[in-house]
Amino acid sequence: MYKNLLLDDIETAIGKAIKDKKLGSMEEYTNGSLTIEKPKNPDFGDFAVNVSSLARQARIAPPMIANAIVENLKDKDYETSVVGGFINFKLSNKMLADVIQEILDKKENYGKGENVAPEKIILEYVSANPTGPFHIGHGRWAAMGSALANLLKFYGYDVFQEFYINDAGSQIQKLGRSLSIRVKQELGENVDFPQDEEERKNYYAGEYLIPVAKKFLEENQPTEDINVLSDYAKNYMENVQKELLEKFRVHFDKFYSELDLHKSGKVDVCYKKLQDSGKLYEKDGAMWFKSSEYGDDQDRVIKKADGSNTYLTADIAYHIDKLERGFDKLINIWGADHHGYVPRVKASIEALGYDPNKLEVLLGQLVNLVINGEEVRMGKRRNMVTLEELIDEVGIDATRFWMCMRNIDTTLDFDIELAKTASDENPVFYVQYAHARVCSILRNLVKEKLNTETGQKSPAPMTDEEFKKAVSTVDYKAMEKAIPTAKKLILKLEEYKSMIEASALNRTVYTVCRYVQELAGEFHSFYNSNRVITDDRELMEARVAIVYSIKTVLKNALDILAVTAPERM
Repeated sequence: MYKNLLLDDIETAIGKAIKDKKLGSMEEYTNGSLTIEKPKNPDFGDFAVNVSSLARQARIAPPMIANAIVENLKDKDYETSVVGGFINFKLSNKMLADVIQEILDKKENYGKGENVAPEKIILEYVSANPTGPFHIGHGRWAAMGSALANLLKFYGYDVFQEFYINDAGSQIQKLGRSLSIRVKQELGENVDFPQDEEERKNYYAGEYLIPVAKKFLEENQPTEDINVLSDYAKNYMENVQKELLEKFRVHFDKFYSELDLHKSGKVDVCYKKLQDSGKLYEKDGAMWFKSSEYGDDQDRVIKKADGSNTYLTADIAYHIDKLERGFDKLINIWGADHHGYVPRVKASIEALGYDPNKLEVLLGQLVNLVINGEEVRMGKRRNMVTLEELIDEVGIDATRFWMCMRNIDTTLDFDIELAKTASDENPVFYVQYAHARVCSILRNLVKEKLNTETGQKSPAPMTDEEFKKAVSTVDYKAMEKAIPTAKKLILKLEEYKSMIEASALNRTVYTVCRYVQELAGEFHSFYNSNRVITDDRELMEARVAIVYSIKTVLKNALDILAVTAPERM
């Protein structure tokens, strides 16, 4: 990454200038204190660093500091200039051509992290109750979680994806009671869910259990046994959820059952460890965890007065189990309404002797449906409540891209009508069309042209051998001709590496969406002003290499998002 290279050169130059007493009273410099940015005015250069912050130590004017540093940057393969306290850098044509060569060499590996510290990460997301179809909010966590897993793997981490099935609570009995009513209705009995709003909360009255009841009666004799009905409905809904996840290109390494966690005895073991270490106390007949001693705003009940565990008890055991499985980092994606849950889980991890900083929680906001410019309450639009219905209406690609487009801590407005349109205003179409347009250019390079009036064929602009050479080895002399009109494109291609690194370290995927939109924009602008297929052979070969590089990077980025990169549209 040229940002890193330039920053390394600057820091080395600062060290030399300090040694030579050229930086006033400055005696030391802490690496990482300065950052490289793009100048607001591209005429100044391709990159810039503001050294004004060093004036406090140096006690000389920023321009003097900048010039002293530049003195030690001579004979580099780039140009420098000083404007006030800014050092501007202009990359050489060779450096720009090297970007294209690196992409041609590395192909799908371009942008991968180098010398990444080995880290085993368990990424837990979605983790819904197996009591009904996924709603649209689940879709956001599914899209973002799977894209984040792809990103972290691409960068160089060892990532394990897990879905925690909340199948041990009273909601499963509630599901069984609900199925019982649907089964009786299928048998012709005059029964229905309670009309009283409070009583109705003890049931799942959605119509999605009707096909479950039909299937149950096809395979079983009618029964009043709620446990049998609960197990059947739970297994049925788990299979429905798993099938939809696969359809949505979300692949978990493990579905971890909360019920199995209890049966294994791990919850009881965890409780006893907290008790034996003096982290629990009794109050009002319940057992309380001293979580306030570890940063929580108050202590938490861990076992109720009736002897049953709270949700927190199992969650503590589950996170300890993750740590005992040898993971270095636990990343969870939770809804924003769980923000108060984070400190208590961290407190339990610390109380049991583990590093609480191993837990990272990404808190996400929900999704608003927008139709014709107006927000629509999901409950009011009956055919657009579930994730599956949304996918069926706008497609997998559009759903995944739109779900990932905004930072996780920002509410997402999902414009259904726009997501379906084949227009530049639809971000996913705009990016996919750029890839398809590139593929069309590359196809036409090796395709004979037919004159429809005379029926005569003219040879392709390039032979297969010439094309293979153009997309494997950069002709630096030819690239000199292409760079003036393609410089912004090449700089955007080079930015891919730093974008991947920052996105992986910051756990963001919206930045990948933003990047491909910007790259597509640069390409469309370039294409509208420049012909790739031209009579100037050298210029054509250089532009072919650049266009092929765009195709490679767009495809790599869309693969991270699990969005297809069509070759024709």
